[in-house]
Amino acid sequence: MGFRLAASAEMLYVDLPVADRVRRLHELGFEVEIWDWRSKDLESLAATGATFSSMTGYLRGDPTTDEGIAELLSTAEESLRAADIIDSPRLNLHGTGLDPDGMPVHPRSSVEGEDWLRARETLARLADLGRRSGRVFTLENLNTAVDHPGTPFARAADTLALVRSVDDPGLRLNLDLYHAQIGEGNLIELVRSALPWVGEIQVADVPGRCEPGTGEIRYEAIAAELGVLGYTGVVGLEAWARSDPDAALAAFRAAFTV
Repeated sequence: MGFRLAASAEMLYVDLPVADRVRRLHELGFEVEIWDWRSKDLESLAATGATFSSMTGYLRGDPTTDEGIAELLSTAEESLRAADIIDSPRLNLHGTGLDPDGMPVHPRSSVEGEDWLRARETLARLADLGRRSGRVFTLENLNTAVDHPGTPFARAADTLALVRSVDDPGLRLNLDLYHAQIGEGNLIELVRSALPWVGEIQVADVPGRCEPGTGEIRYEAIAAELGVLGYTGVVGLEAWARSDPDAALAAFRAAFTV
C-alpha cells in the first residue's frame, strides 16, 4: 500500500478530550486531522507524538470580496504559525468561511466571472504563502445538497478548475469523495482526472457520512484504482463512527488495504 491513512480527531472518540483522541489515533497507526486550531492546546497535541496530516488553514474570510480577502490572507498567516507547532504539512481551505455548523458565512446562489478571477488571484497569493513556508494549502470540495448549502466554488469540478488554473505546488486539492458522491458521482473517473493536483483524499460513506461499508460507495474499488495510479499521499477518514470508533477504523483500514 503506497498511500498513508489518516483519521479525523474531530469526528472519532468524541467522548474523549481532543489530546486523548489524537493519542488514540496515533497509537492505532493513523495520521491525524484536526479542524479549528484556535480551540486546542497545540503544544499538548504536539506532545502526543502524533503525525498530523492536515488542519484548518484560515479563521475568517473569503476569496472574492475586499474585506474577505484581507481576512483570509491574514488568518492564513496565523494558521501557518500554528501549523509550525504541530508540523501539519497541509492547511485546508473552503470556497468561503463556514460557521460552526458548516454553513457558509456569506451564502451564494451563484458566482460570476469576476468572482472566479478574484478567487484565482487570492488562491495564487495563498499558494505563494504556503510554498515559501514549506507547507501546502488545500482547497476542499463540499456538497451543497446536504451539508453546506449556499457554499460557492463547492463542486469538485470547481475546486479542481481553480487549483489547476493556479498551478502552484503551494496549492493543491483536498479531494473529498463523500462530498463528491453527493454532488457529482463518477468517483473513479474523478480521481483519475484530479490526481495530478491532489494534496489529500478524504473519505466517508453515503448516506450518513460514516465509515466505508455503511453506505453505497465501494471504496475497495477506489483503493485499488489509487494503487494502480501510484498514489502515495494521504487518504483520510473524515467520518462519524456508525457505532464503535475502533470498528469504524478497522473497516476503513480494511477498505484501503490494497
